[in-house]
Amino acid sequence: MNALSRNPSDRVVVVGGGVAGLSVALRLAPRPVTLVTASPLGLGTATGWAQGGIASAIAGDDSAGLHAQDTLTAGAGLTEPDVALRIAAEGPRLIEWLVDLGTPFDRTEAGALALGLEAAHSRRRIVRAGGDSTGARVLDTLVRAVRLAPSVEVVEARAVGLLRDGNGAVAGIVAESDGARFRIPARAVVLATGGLGGLYASTTNPPGAVGGGLALAARAGAVMRDMEFVQFHPTAIAAGRDPMPLATEALRGEGARLIDETGAPVMAGIAGGDLAPRDVVARGIFQALQRGRTVYLDTRGALGASMATRFPTVAALCASVDIDPAAQPIPVRPAAHYHMGGVKVDAFGASSVPGLYACGEVSSTGLHGANRLASNSLLEGLAYAGFIADGLDAPPPGPAMPEPVADRRGGDLPAIRGLMETRVGVVREEAGLREAVAALAPMAETSEAAVVASLVARAALAREESRGAHWRSDHPHQSLPCHTEATVAQDDIATCPMAGLPMAAE
Repeated sequence: MNALSRNPSDRVVVVGGGVAGLSVALRLAPRPVTLVTASPLGLGTATGWAQGGIASAIAGDDSAGLHAQDTLTAGAGLTEPDVALRIAAEGPRLIEWLVDLGTPFDRTEAGALALGLEAAHSRRRIVRAGGDSTGARVLDTLVRAVRLAPSVEVVEARAVGLLRDGNGAVAGIVAESDGARFRIPARAVVLATGGLGGLYASTTNPPGAVGGGLALAARAGAVMRDMEFVQFHPTAIAAGRDPMPLATEALRGEGARLIDETGAPVMAGIAGGDLAPRDVVARGIFQALQRGRTVYLDTRGALGASMATRFPTVAALCASVDIDPAAQPIPVRPAAHYHMGGVKVDAFGASSVPGLYACGEVSSTGLHGANRLASNSLLEGLAYAGFIADGLDAPPPGPAMPEPVADRRGGDLPAIRGLMETRVGVVREEAGLREAVAALAPMAETSEAAVVASLVARAALAREESRGAHWRSDHPHQSLPCHTEATVAQDDIATCPMAGLPMAAE
């Protein structure tokens, strides 16, 4: 069925083909969905690159409460307790749903789901598939289900703008394919477009992850929250690749250690050591690099020898750069990996703009706070897909009104990536942030990437403290927990005290 032939009073447009977009499309059944993907279904999404797994409290010694508490601790005071508990409680049901769809999760010899351990988790609760191929296996499962779903049609195009009705509600999208633009009216639009790691010179994200969905929402006037919180994965493989291959955090859960070129432990004397929260480990490695050290992930011995079967993705990545993990330590460094901020949404995934929803990394739900707990991202996307489907009962919008859509693909992306890497990276300070804000402002006139980068830099400048993944060398201490909120029309970033949220140790 042609995308333009469906009744817009029924249709929902979902933009994005990763775990969030595919799950939303499936959860909305039997309501008609037009799924818009910039790449062929199953390609070009960060989901397929996710190595860690899905966090779920299914072990006998675990509970949703313990999972939520670990999430709160990692979130450094900005995770919302009710959101953390709500999503943690969904974990077991979501794993069961994926199993029913045919996801080939790893199992023990007794047939139970095999559970791994990752940094900052107090229990083994990481459900994996294919060792370190969880994202790819889950993605394959969801793609098969979407292709079989009679309620979902797939349109390969790029979303370049949002349609509005006479009251300002979102009423569809403007899409572009092969240079031609067309409108897809709808009762609602769900953005599931992923993150912004591609704005950094060092990143583990796909090249297209430059915040396109964030820019769409921001230009529509949506409130953007906590844009400064960019998580840098501590163990990207430093072998000259762009994007950088990733050595999953699960390796450290199985005994790998961070060392320098002399063999000395990099994380010695730091609480949590090699299994400290990601922001702590990333800063530890960054500081070692700044001192002129070279940092390695040491998997030599039995772990390295077993990687071909236990961690086949990392083993293949190592082989591609001529590293034998059983005999050689793996050179690593931090790289932009995940964005905790995004489009502010409510309990049902609705943004501040009527008719516009967000799911997955593009959203800010209150789960991740200042520092995402490992393997909570796939869980969040799966959970909010259901919440959006439950809450999407708004009346259909009025007739879609044409709006001019400027071509904002200009701008010097290499310059933006270099600026973000050096001025808005793992460690930040006022002079560098002001330089970034000033340089990005004129670029934002013609570049979506610069619009998003500018929001990150402005929020980082406004947050005069160090919290979670945001570290200011000129403000190394925490102040009261608060969110930053902004729209593109604002000259300043608004902050609000959140005394009701618990403070959590770094």
